[in-house]
Amino acid sequence: MEVEEFYKNVMEETKATAAIEGEGSTAAFLKIITDYLQDADVLSGYISTYFVGVGRKQRGLRVDGYYYDELDNTMNLITCHYTENEIPEVLTKTLAITLFDKTRNFVEDCLDRVIKVEESTPVSDLADYLSRPKTREHIRKIRMFLLTNSPMSGRIKELPPKEISGIPVEFQIWDLDRVHKVCFSSSGKEDIEIDFEEITGGLPCIEASCVNNADYKSYLCIIPGVVLANIYDKYGSRLLEENVRMFLSTASDVNKKIKRTIQDEPDRFFAYNNGISVTSRDLVIKSGDNGKYIAYTRDFQIINGGQTTASLSNTRHVDKSSADKLNQIYVPMKLTVLNDPDPDRANDLIRNISHSANSQNKVSDADFFSTHPFHIAMEKISRKIYAPAASGTQYETHWYYERVRGQYLQNQARMKKSDREKFKIVNPKHQVINKTDIAKIRNTWAKHPDTVSKGAQTNFKDFAKIITDTWATSPEVYDDKYFKESVALKILFRYTEDMVTHQSWYERGYRANIVTYTLALFHVLIEDQFRGYDLNLMWIWSKQEVPIEIKIILINLSKVVYDVITSPDRPVDNVTQWCKRSRCWNEVQDSYMDLGDELKKLLVVATA
Repeated sequence: MEVEEFYKNVMEETKATAAIEGEGSTAAFLKIITDYLQDADVLSGYISTYFVGVGRKQRGLRVDGYYYDELDNTMNLITCHYTENEIPEVLTKTLAITLFDKTRNFVEDCLDRVIKVEESTPVSDLADYLSRPKTREHIRKIRMFLLTNSPMSGRIKELPPKEISGIPVEFQIWDLDRVHKVCFSSSGKEDIEIDFEEITGGLPCIEASCVNNADYKSYLCIIPGVVLANIYDKYGSRLLEENVRMFLSTASDVNKKIKRTIQDEPDRFFAYNNGISVTSRDLVIKSGDNGKYIAYTRDFQIINGGQTTASLSNTRHVDKSSADKLNQIYVPMKLTVLNDPDPDRANDLIRNISHSANSQNKVSDADFFSTHPFHIAMEKISRKIYAPAASGTQYETHWYYERVRGQYLQNQARMKKSDREKFKIVNPKHQVINKTDIAKIRNTWAKHPDTVSKGAQTNFKDFAKIITDTWATSPEVYDDKYFKESVALKILFRYTEDMVTHQSWYERGYRANIVTYTLALFHVLIEDQFRGYDLNLMWIWSKQEVPIEIKIILINLSKVVYDVITSPDRPVDNVTQWCKRSRCWNEVQDSYMDLGDELKKLLVVATA
């Protein structure tokens, strides 16, 4: 897909989304682009704030969204510049700096505890977090994103990093040209390119593959601890293979031992540590006076040793006295460069390498979930089953299951324009369902909205464990019916999201929490009021819509949920944090609403 066509599609989708959801074009554009960036693994999540205000000394303040990445302790702050002009003006460096300054002003006012925002709003949750005295100890880096549909001026070569109260701040501008390049690249994400020759004069290495392998070559290296820590500081969790990283924790006993070695015996780190295993898509090897060395690598991914890497970086941020000790540390590294041009075969090789490599934590099948048989089964089912034609349409379509991030876009990238249009008719974008979608809707229906509210990564980890355990004994339960019912739940979710947006009491905040709690409470009330029965999800699949009886219930139930989670009597001021607590879910379950006898015709006998 060419960038001009991509731009046109995004603009049309923005207008359609704004019309349907009624939140304005800027909010619609922001949602669409953050979805692309999450697909490309640039962002791990997104919470909207849409805040514009005036701070101390009459300084402008603005922040449209945020996401705190707990793995690498990075606060991502998002600002949007959207214009409805058919031919948008170029984004100048002056305007970009002005917009970034408003976000910087917001952060500074929060850190200095002089910010004034309306209570019980998403921006108040962000302001509350940034205003906490210990925040500076936790946040290692702030990344500020400026998302825009204006083409970036060619004069913007670089925006140098800065600091706020000692916290490093980096700035990223994402116009549609940059989004297009990343989403339609061969990997579907922004490559990590590391010039070791520039950083450290190159990494000495020896080739370790003793036989000729067309699909890979392996090298043994030693990487200085400070270099590895600096790379992690720059790229953060993007270094860690996407399906493994959410299972890594710097709080485990093993990591405490790693930190103790860094602090007490840095000279023995090489002897005590198992090292890291890395894959790469491209490599430049050069020869020097002391033999061969790695000069450059592209798509550097740590598939084992994420704990080691994060610990080296985090320890020096927590304990400043440990910074100098990193200069005494060297880490063994096995690097495998992948030569297979087929991404699926390359990913299978990564999975096999990961299974076989040693690491400090045991890694289960759930850690490699994109290639788990469950996902492969869902993908195959989604390609063969046609959903019944929705009201008003004359053809059947697929609900496209995206097993790997960016797969939907990548399929189109290899097509001619005519074939791409046919593909989009049969596989409409609004019917793409991915791994995090299915984890969210299934855990909600399983009555775990508090887990869902903890964010996509935590929720997916919980879901992955359930699937992995069940698959080991009863893989047959994940059949066509399971997929169809999952789609029905997705339709329920989509209706509820849209419905909540248009309620008079909705104040553009906590929609994700309201939706998951509403549907989970709906399921609880069904089980309580109609013992032995459950919702007939296959009815929703067959009609591809939510029946009016359920719509009325969800409208009323969502208000009940909203009143509970935002109650002035809640024990936690921060609503976002409150929704993560099991106590919040217990209080919501204490709410009662009569579902009415009309619902019974939409129920079926519950299965065990």
